[in-house]
Amino acid sequence: MSDKKSEKAYELGFEYEKNYGGCAQCAIGALYEMFPELKNEAIFKSATGLGVGIGLTTSGSCGALAGTIMVLSQIYGRELENIEDPERKRFVAYRLSEKLVNKFLDEYGTVTCSEIQKKLMGKSFYMYEEWEKLENKGVDEVIDT
Repeated sequence: MSDKKSEKAYELGFEYEKNYGGCAQCAIGALYEMFPELKNEAIFKSATGLGVGIGLTTSGSCGALAGTIMVLSQIYGRELENIEDPERKRFVAYRLSEKLVNKFLDEYGTVTCSEIQKKLMGKSFYMYEEWEKLENKGVDEVIDT
């Protein structure tokens, strides 16, 4: 992916997250907008539960990371019909995923949602209790209160 397309996908992902929520789906949606030939509704839909560290818990890995890895795997992963994978296609997805994880580790020091939230916003949000406040007031006001 060119640097320009990477930057645009990154910006779109942030914009989607700001407007719609669901970090995994926002990352996938941004990538699909940049690469419409990849668009797959089943993959987009299957990322729903990965939002905010899996199921809004912030306990799991970053949803944006997981969603991006889903698209990388869509391109470079193995197929069910060829699960034995003698060509070792899955190792391309593994290597690219490792690169992305290392990028997150360099930038945030973690791949865990709650820790990334703390680094970016000064605290982690338990979304089941704070969702409405965040939607109504926005992150900046909730952090200040």
